Amino acid sequence: MAGTLDESLIYEILSVVEEIPEGRVATYGQIARLIGREKNARLVGRVLGMAEFYGSFPCHRVVNHAGRTAPGWEEQRVFLEGEGVVFRDNNHVDMKNFQWEC
Repeated sequence: MAGTLDESLIYEILSVVEEIPEGRVATYGQIARLIGREKNARLVGRVLGMAEFYGSFPCHRVVNHAGRTAPGWEEQRVFLEGEGVVFRDNNHVDMKNFQWEC
């Protein structure tokens, strides 16, 4: 992954995250595919981990492929539920009904 992360790539990822509508979620892999880097879901996660240094983005709307929220970020569920997103269990979004169709 070294050498693949530059400012333009960071803003490309964050611009996709910014497009996720309220009340919907996207996956790391989905975002990677949208920017033409389908095998770089982890890179997307890495960028989201430092998104606060680039502005305010709705990173809480990004979950893993199974709808699982980020470990250790309890507020993510609160934010999503505040937008009307329903969970199947404690940590998994109902992807069938709340995944962003882009």
